[in-house]
Formats: sequence, C-alpha cells, structure tokens
Amino acid sequence: MIGKFFKKLLGSNEAPAAQSSNTNSVAGSKSPEANRPPKHSSHSNAGKTNSSREQSSSPEQKSSHEHKPSREHNSPRDNKKPRPKSDRPAQNQRRTPRPAPVKHEPWDPASFVVEEIAGKTRFQDLDLEPEIMHAVADLGFNYCSPIQAQSLPHALQGKDVVGKAQTGTGKTAAFLTTIIDDLLKNPIPEKRYAGEARALIIAPTRELVIQIAEDAKLLCKYTDLKIHTLVGGMDYVKQQRHLHEDLVDILVATPGRLLDFCGNKDVYLDQLEILVIDEADRMLDMGFIPQVRQIVRQAPKREDRQTLFFSATFTDDVRNLVEQWTFEPVTIDIQPENVANSTVEQHVYLVSTEEKYTLLYNLIQQEHAESMIVFANRRDECRDLQEKLLRHGVNAGLLSGEITQNKRVSTLDAFKNGETKVLVATDVAGRGIHINDISHVVNFTLPEEPEDYVHRIGRTGRAGKSGTSISFACEDDALRLEPIAKLLGKEIKCEQPPEYLLLTPPELPPAPKGTRDDRPRSSGARTNRSGGNRNGSSRSGGQRTGGRPRT
Repeated sequence: MIGKFFKKLLGSNEAPAAQSSNTNSVAGSKSPEANRPPKHSSHSNAGKTNSSREQSSSPEQKSSHEHKPSREHNSPRDNKKPRPKSDRPAQNQRRTPRPAPVKHEPWDPASFVVEEIAGKTRFQDLDLEPEIMHAVADLGFNYCSPIQAQSLPHALQGKDVVGKAQTGTGKTAAFLTTIIDDLLKNPIPEKRYAGEARALIIAPTRELVIQIAEDAKLLCKYTDLKIHTLVGGMDYVKQQRHLHEDLVDILVATPGRLLDFCGNKDVYLDQLEILVIDEADRMLDMGFIPQVRQIVRQAPKREDRQTLFFSATFTDDVRNLVEQWTFEPVTIDIQPENVANSTVEQHVYLVSTEEKYTLLYNLIQQEHAESMIVFANRRDECRDLQEKLLRHGVNAGLLSGEITQNKRVSTLDAFKNGETKVLVATDVAGRGIHINDISHVVNFTLPEEPEDYVHRIGRTGRAGKSGTSISFACEDDALRLEPIAKLLGKEIKCEQPPEYLLLTPPELPPAPKGTRDDRPRSSGARTNRSGGNRNGSSRSGGQRTGGRPRT
C-alpha cells in the first residue's frame, strides 16, 4: 500500500518555501516542517509564566519562539520540536492542493441570547471562537454541565485536565470544545503531511468512536476542520484513502486499529498537540492499556502536548496512568447527585432461569415498550436471545464484539430509526450507545461489575425523558445485588413479576437454516475475525503480529 512506504505532502501547488537558516534538523538536513511557528504564550495571568516546559527548551527552540504570540495562555505545546526530515525519496513525496475553505454565512453572536443565572456557566462566558458558538447555538446548548463548567476554563488555557465523570455528563462536548477552539486559535499555515494528526481522541469501543466523531462534526459544522475515524472491522483501504486525500485535524480511533495505521506509516503522532484518553477505566478492563502505552510513546512528551484524561472510576491502576501521561493536571471530580439516573424507574423481578425468556417476550409485547435494549453478559447468550426473538417474529438486532463493524453500524441505524424495536447487546458493545428515545432497558443477566449496572440503565431516561429499567434476578444473580445496592447507596427492592408477564409465549417455530452468518465458526475453522486464533494456537506472520486485543 502507498501509505506503508511514504506520506503525501499536502499543501499548495507552489514549490516549498526556502528554509530558515537558523532552524536545525536531524543530520544537518532541513525539513518542510521546520518553519512551522511554534505556539508561544504571552499570558501573564495563567499562574505559570515560566513553566518547566519552557525551561526545558533547547536553544534552537527558544530562538525560534521570537514571533507574534498566537495564544493568550501558556500552552503545553509551546516548545514542540519540529518534525525531522522524512527519509523517503523526494520523488515519492506527492503533493495535492490544499482544499479550498468552505464559505459559511455570516453569523452574529449577539443573536444567541442566554440569560445569566447565578451558579451556572454560559458558553458565552468562555470566550470561544465564533464558529463554535454558532454550532453551540444550533445545538441549543445554553448552559455548561458541571464537568464542562469546571474543566473548560482550565482546558481552554492549555492545561492538562483529569476528569472523573460518568457517561452522559457532557464530557465529550467538554474535550471536543477544547480541541476545536485550540485548533481554530492556532492555525498552521505551512504545508502538512498526510496522516499527521493535530488532535487524537482514543476511545475503547467502535460505537463510542463513531459517536464522538458524529458529535465533533456537529461542533465543527462552521469550520474547515477535518475529522477522521479509525476503527477495526471496516475496510482498511477505504480508511487509508481518506487519510491520504485530506488533512487530519481531529483523529478519533480505537487503540488496535490506530496502531495498525501507525505501524504502516499511514498515521503520524509526533506532531500531536492534544491527546484525549476517554473512558480509561474501560480500556483498562478490556486490556487495551498496553496498546495505549505504545500510542502515547509515539506522541510528543507529556510536557509538550496537552492531555485530557477522563474516567468514570479511579482505581490505583488508573491513577498510575494519570501520573505517567499527564503534566501537572487539574483534577475535576464530578460526583453525581444520584449514581443512577433519577428519571429511570427501576424494577428487579425475582424469576427462575427458565422464566427469563418468557418474561422478556411478554415485556416486549407491552404497548408502552416502544424501544428496548436487552443486556446479557456473554456473547452466546446474546446470540441465543436474538435468535429466539427473531423466530417469534420480533424484529431484534444484535450488538456484540463478534459482529462486523459494517453490520454493527447498520444495526444501530435501524434501531435509531425505529426499524428495529429490540437491541440485544453486551456491555462492551452497549457502552457507546447514545440514543435519546429508548423506553426500556432489560438486564437479562445482572452485570458482574456494579458500575456496568449504572451504565446499562443510563441508556434510558436520557434528555429529560423518563425510562424504565427491569432486571431479572435468578438464583445465579443473587450475589450481584448487594454490590449494586452498595454502589447506588440504597436498598434494592425485589418483587414478583405480574402474572400477565408470565403467560406462556407461542410455541417457538423451528430455526431456519443458513441464517447464522454472524455467528463465529468453530475454533478449527478459518475465520475472517481479526485477532482470532486458529486451532487454538496464536497467530503469526502476515502484516500483524502479537496477540493484542482487537477493537
């Protein structure tokens, strides 16, 4: 592949400008990137006029800082080293014209009027770029959520931020606003290489990556910033082509696929300005931290970049990561008024294992059950549930790690559009689901981790709407109730299900043949799933080596 051997140089059709005589590069050669003006600071109120980042600069870097400042605060990227010259032959450094700026209709910020309320922070109070404010106005964001109000004043000054916040608190908008405002305030007029990201957001699941990218596009609506996503399970060549055809301002990726692109020289992280690590605790649980470590090593040092680190929980392992990857961070701890969403009505039904499917089938038939997510702990449970529901005439989708990415995207779209009433999912796949009109969440099996219970029921009762959570507790689930109650801070009341929910469903029709395309084959068969083993042995050879988890 082209990207495996060289990068395309994006920019104008003009010949490269003459190199500055006072800028040094590796082995005495000069790089097209060496003339990039470093981001400088003249802000005197930030509390750190001479930070250790400034003190660690080399003489060459300090001399290159003599230019008009572009920021109003001390930035961690003030002393970023210029990119060394590429070792690829000059004839292979293909250039394409820089895309023409998109013209947007003029907008008057004064038209977005939000009343001042004591104790609340308006987006107008943050001195954001007009393009962001225009998008904020379109989205109807009047006041900052607690995580936004506490983190944005620090993040917009270029400081590292560590945030403890649950899903649905608005942290995505917080770090996206920081990134977009920074990139708009600090444009790079020089030529840039294809695949050279300015901001990187790492998330644990494909669904969450796609959701973050969609939110970013809404906030970048009136800018020319380019957003790219890299996730496993989708066409590598297609994603590669997008990277080659356009600049990369904001890159959102899962760890495994990002490493694939970095290893093939399709993505470069050495000029990264902002690094966002989202849901660090989930990545730790899923075994992705070794991959994230490799990614962080390819980025500038923590003193030379801004790092935004978010996690719903902070164990000792997560705190160790914070110490390694952030530089003098500001810590924001948002404690929810209620661990579980107060708009969710919670029920726990005591049933036997054999009664669970009967109860689920009858719940789906209820008129008020408009849309429903059913969570189970294992993939095979999810497959069996979906198969039974389909045989009973229920339009049910399946979302788990073994489903191909294209299928997952189409399944989610069908659920969002109302074409599918029921979605059966595992915790990992369901983590990135952000849909406002889910009426019911069913815990077919209670989760092994109490925090997952909160995340599950948080899929309903969103955007000010009410929702219903129903959990099935059999003899195997009994021991999981106490840790959940402890996390919620209140006793869980268990009840017997109503009689009408225990009515015997119609006889199950026979399973149609040849309808299990999404089910993985036996361990001895060849399979297209990435990361799978053959005959129980580890994979070797080919383009990918090692046994790291796939995303």
